[in-house]
Amino acid sequence: MARNKITVVGAGNVGATAAQLAAEKQLGDVVLVDIVEGVPQGKALDLVETGPVEGYDCRITGTNSYDETAGSDIVVITAGIPRKPGMSRDDLLKTNYSIVKSVTEQVVQRSPESILIVVSNPLDAMVQTAFRCSGFSKNRVVGMAGVLDSARFRSFIGMELDVSVENIHAFVLGGHGDTMVPLPRYSTVAGIPITELLPTETIERLVNRTRKGGAEIVGLLGTSAWYAPGASICDMVDAILNDRKKILPCAAYLEGEYGVNGLFVGVPVKLGSNGIEEIIQIELTLEERAELQKSAGAVKELVGVIGV
Repeated sequence: MARNKITVVGAGNVGATAAQLAAEKQLGDVVLVDIVEGVPQGKALDLVETGPVEGYDCRITGTNSYDETAGSDIVVITAGIPRKPGMSRDDLLKTNYSIVKSVTEQVVQRSPESILIVVSNPLDAMVQTAFRCSGFSKNRVVGMAGVLDSARFRSFIGMELDVSVENIHAFVLGGHGDTMVPLPRYSTVAGIPITELLPTETIERLVNRTRKGGAEIVGLLGTSAWYAPGASICDMVDAILNDRKKILPCAAYLEGEYGVNGLFVGVPVKLGSNGIEEIIQIELTLEERAELQKSAGAVKELVGVIGV
């Protein structure tokens, strides 16, 4: 049986980590693409040489051209310039728009049946860019943000309560940025809502830390995170290629759900072999709904600037 083929565009820290984890989980053969000569080839070779130690046999190819990506099942787009300290995600907007547009055109031409997972920032506007440029149906274009934001929220809840993160489920909706909407009522420890376990002010503190989770790491490292983003990508790739029907918060194209129309916004979706197989609608309080609308408004503004 032929192995699945996963293309990762952008061989920086995030892309390389996603490629490494996909190989270790034996999710498929991996093609790592980057414009910088030598970087994807070198990282791919390093990962190939890790195979005998870790016990995986998948092929890993590094390339500067898109020809090797032909026939990919999944294409992960991490390409773009990263955030620097003091830079907002929106500063990245116009530069990354042209990068994502060009990448999408190249991969779609060679893998017309693929599913696109977009990771480039500002996330929600970049997914919309890929959606418009690809001409793909909405179920085949998805943004990675909620998985990462929820993982951060889960980590902070775990640290606070000193419990296993495996017991913790957390939901973060909305745009990937300062307007994201963590939902404490739907965030549970072994099924118990955290609102029953933690005082309101502690929850507020954790929510704020989650919103600023990316910036906190940029402040410490001087560049964006990559381990948790890479793992979050891999979780989505695994759900799709193994048809797990896993419910994960992802950026999906909404057409009326949650009162949002014609925009990519983070909501719970069911991920399986067809990509986004269902948008899960959960009841929100008036306050949560208002926060989600505000988040969608922020996304709409960005999308307006680049005209997608």
